[in-house]
Amino acid sequence: MKGERVLWWIRRDVRIRDNQALGDALARGSTVIPVFILDPGILRSRYHIRAERRKAFLFEGLRQLDESLRQRGSRLIVREGPAATVLPTLMRETEASAVFAEEDYSPAARGRDGEIVGQGLRLHLTPGVSVRHPGEVRKADGGPYTVFTPFRRAWLAQPVPGGRDLLPAPRSFPTVPGGVQSAALPRLPVPGEFPPGEAEARQRLARFTRGRQAPIYTYGEGRNRLDGEGTSGLSPYLRFGMLSAREAVVGALQAMAEAPGPAARTSAEVWLGELIWREFYLAILHHFPSVLRAAFNPALRKIPWRTAPQDLEAWRAGRTGYPVVDAAMRQLGVTGWMHNRGRMIAASFLVKDLLIDWTLGEQWFMEQLVDGDPAANNGGWQWTAGVGTDAAPYFRIFNPVLQGRKYDPAGRYIRRFVPELARVPDRRIHEPWRMSPAEQAEAGCVIGRDYPAPIVDRAAVRDRTLAAYRRSQALARSVRG
Repeated sequence: MKGERVLWWIRRDVRIRDNQALGDALARGSTVIPVFILDPGILRSRYHIRAERRKAFLFEGLRQLDESLRQRGSRLIVREGPAATVLPTLMRETEASAVFAEEDYSPAARGRDGEIVGQGLRLHLTPGVSVRHPGEVRKADGGPYTVFTPFRRAWLAQPVPGGRDLLPAPRSFPTVPGGVQSAALPRLPVPGEFPPGEAEARQRLARFTRGRQAPIYTYGEGRNRLDGEGTSGLSPYLRFGMLSAREAVVGALQAMAEAPGPAARTSAEVWLGELIWREFYLAILHHFPSVLRAAFNPALRKIPWRTAPQDLEAWRAGRTGYPVVDAAMRQLGVTGWMHNRGRMIAASFLVKDLLIDWTLGEQWFMEQLVDGDPAANNGGWQWTAGVGTDAAPYFRIFNPVLQGRKYDPAGRYIRRFVPELARVPDRRIHEPWRMSPAEQAEAGCVIGRDYPAPIVDRAAVRDRTLAAYRRSQALARSVRG
């Protein structure tokens, strides 16, 4: 095949370093044409139609990729339309013989790829979205894992990647033939907290994992603190492959090997475990695509959810009257990102305290998150709702007051995103409704006027929630009976 023209179809791999699809294309074609397709079927789907910040992050990352390609003698070709229409047209224009792309595991991606192959196009799919293909990590009987801990053990039992496995960035590219037209990428406001691009992603990885004082060595404790910077901040970059999953895992393994002590090594292992959680949820989506439509646990698909649009809107706006929940939701609204501890607290409140369908929260997060990924977002929501694989017990309900006290003890996180509580004393910051009228006046925060009173009495809703879950279980048993 060497000597032929081929297309490198960029999807979730907006990078040139450690890109296996690109590596295969360069090895097998004398001319490699990089192409990104603005597919309206994806951009306007239920998960992505209103995700403006995520689109902005992607488009700016593609512009930076184009700059990297131009520095190496190539350029990015952008086309708009359904991939199944665009690719055959572009192949005829360029006389390309094959397409190389990184395999994706979502139902939409698999359906799209099947349609393309069905047209007779030579589509070569390579690994890269995850370190291991979802089909590689299986139980002894050949079935997929649905519990994380044995999945993690099986994942770690297989050979792990090393630095030598990472593909270097090509120094030069074959020139794209003249006359190949390219569409303009849309311009949207870029989220300031996450500068897009491969260079930023690799700098963040280095800052997080390299050196004796690297944050990865305190990650085990720091990852849960809402009032600090204990996380890697790499999730948006992994979402779009501005950093390869393999390079992230190599960074974790190198940090473990170079850890200055046992506690630091354990902390680095925790971050590696989080990367494996990502692989686990990708595997769940691959083997059980129906999770995007319903709870994994069939016994919990008939929960009688409340229809409460005012409560849902209060949750979305960060106006529930529970400070840590509101801070998390406002962080999402302002930055397009939310601390993982905040995601669990906010999700638990919507589902367990307000008894509102978890799929409405899942959809809202996907519209807002820069790092919104169907597999991880769905997995996280089903876990917190207690309806998924390896889920938290359905009767576990996060207490937002206790969560705030534990993970934001001085209220710094709350005050940052809920400024009307800025002058509330520490001892009242997690329960401002307990302030006396004099305390409210002194803090400049009158409950019910400057900041809402709690929209729900948590002491009164636990039994309601447990009864709703048990009703669904009873219905499932009656159907089976």
